[in-house]
Formats: sequence, C-alpha cells, structure tokens
Amino acid sequence: MSARESSKHIVVIGAGVVGLTTAVKIQEKGGYSVTIVAETFPSDPKTIRYTSLWAGAHHVSHADGDKKQEAVDIATFKVMWDLSQQGGEAEGSFLRLEQTDYYYDGRDTHLDWMPNFKPLPESNLIDGAKTGASFTTVTIDTPVYCNYLLSRFLARGGTIVRASVQHISQIAQGGGHVFTSSRAGKGPHVDAIVACPGLGARTLGGVEDKNVYPTRGQVVMLRAPWIKTGKTASHLADGLWTYIIPRRSGDVIVGGTKEENDWYPVARPETTLEILQRALALCPDLAPEEIRAQRAPTVDDLRSIVIEEGCGFRPSRKGGVRLDVDWVPGAKGKIPVVFNYGHAGGGYQSSWGTADIALDLLDKSLA
Repeated sequence: MSARESSKHIVVIGAGVVGLTTAVKIQEKGGYSVTIVAETFPSDPKTIRYTSLWAGAHHVSHADGDKKQEAVDIATFKVMWDLSQQGGEAEGSFLRLEQTDYYYDGRDTHLDWMPNFKPLPESNLIDGAKTGASFTTVTIDTPVYCNYLLSRFLARGGTIVRASVQHISQIAQGGGHVFTSSRAGKGPHVDAIVACPGLGARTLGGVEDKNVYPTRGQVVMLRAPWIKTGKTASHLADGLWTYIIPRRSGDVIVGGTKEENDWYPVARPETTLEILQRALALCPDLAPEEIRAQRAPTVDDLRSIVIEEGCGFRPSRKGGVRLDVDWVPGAKGKIPVVFNYGHAGGGYQSSWGTADIALDLLDKSLA
C-alpha cells in the first residue's frame, strides 16, 4: 500500500488564502492526503466571488492588544518574513519595506514586535494624527502569492477539484471527487473536512452561519514603481482608512473603504475619486515626478497611471474567526469538520497562525 493510500484523507473546502494556507499546512504535516474542493482558484480571472485576489495586501496586524489575535498574526508574520528573504522560497511574492502608520484616535499601536519598530515623534505626524509608528514589514502581491500557495500544495502531492459545494454532506458522504463524473463514488472515503469557505459560510448547507457578512472594500491599482514605502492613515470615526501598498512589481494598491453588508459587485466611480483624493493627500509622491517638479499634483494627474479599480467582499463574522470542530455523518460513521473562516480583512495577516490552530484541531479530532 502506498503512503498516499495509507494516509488519512482530508478535504479542504475553499481555495482563498486561508483555505490554501491551511491545505498546505495539513499536506506538509505528513500522514494526510489532502484535496481542495473549490469553485474558484487563484489562477482564474478576477471575480467578485473570490476575495483574496482583491486584497492589498500588507502585514499590518489589526490585533490592537488582543493577545489571541496577536499570537496568530505574529506566527504568520514569521512565516512570511522567512518566505520573503532574499533567495526565499516565495521572495517574488513579497516586498520588504518601511511602513508608516498614522492614527487619528491616539491609539497604542501594539506593534512593537515588528522589525525596526519606532513610535513617531509628534513632529513627524501628519495633520490630525495623534500617534503613529514606523516599522519594517512585507507587502504581498496577492495573485502571485496565492498561485505560489497553490503550486506548493500541488507539488507536495495535493489534489484539487473544481466544484460548487451545496452542502457539506456531499463531501462527507461522497468524498472530494464526488463531483467528477469519471471518479464519482470511486475515490477514497473522507476522514475529515476542513471548511474554509469564507463568505460562503453564510449559504453553505450544513454551516449556514448567519453571523457571516460582507464588508465591501474598494481599491485602485496604480503603476508607480517609484513608491518604495508603505503608508496607512486610520480614520476610525467614519470607518475609513487610507493606505498606500507598493508591490514588488511596481504596482501600488491604494484604498480603502469599509462598507458592511454592501453587496455592490463593481467599483463605484465616485468612490474611486474619493480614494484617489485621500491617497494623494497622504502620499503626493504618487504623482509622476515630472508633474511634481512643475506644480502640486491633482487627482487628474493620477488617472494616466490607473491600471485597475475594483472591490472585494471581506468575509467578516460577528464574534470573529471561527476555529472549532463539529461532527457530521460520513460514509463510515461520523467524521470531524474543522472550521476556519471569518477572518474579515485579516486573512493574509493571520493565515499561517490560524492554519496552525486548524491543524491542531484536526490532529486531536483524528487521534
């Protein structure tokens, strides 16, 4: 009997950054044979149904003193820092840079664990900011990184199935290949399911978590390879924050918005204008140098370097991330379902840390 045949068979539902990271973590543990079942994969064209490609993204923890959240964010940062080092396995997915955060509410940043962390003196704050900090972090080229995770998963022996799962029982009773006509009913039985459905947890049968809701975020991508540092200004009073996220490729993501329970699937022109206005105010260097040399830039000066505008639905959840276990009927008795979803806007920042917890829950359930 081959190692694969003797392994426990795990199906991961969902191929966003959380599902991919969790699948990689389980597959590389050893003793598990993992199949990802998802409707959309990162190599597909961008769609509103796949949030992970729309993210900025950078590693700036949102824990704000929550020790449990901070622990998973720190664990994730350590992995990403190793991956991003020169010659690292996924160096091309990341850009290491100096990040400056400004806070209008005077909060304590709680980010002193980040490399080169320094509170900003009052003289270095922007207008209206009460506190701030600088540190070194990584930005993530999300399409490149998600495809790296997928290729790493496949290279380690993982398999994928493209399907729209209607109910968790379909997987529990039929296995990961129940949706493929050539292998339906012929694949191995499933020993456990790991559910990472993101926003799909609202409607996935057997889960139907009504605490899950979308937080719409709109972004604009600019071509500005001269921008080498990241900036964020938090406007908590009105639910907005402005960010400048350069990528290794020379593209820069600017945003952003937080619109709870807003399902509008494409960019609103008026929001794009408002984002560009805020971004230019925070970082006038976004405009091309030849314009800045002559006069103060305007939003119109940014339009020629706009590559794309769009939006994504962050998978938010009342009560925060769900990390627990339930049991459902399988082909040969009850099997565990490990849940890992509800990351809101922190999926990238906490992906490896929550994957660690999901793997521990899986190990204990199958012990």
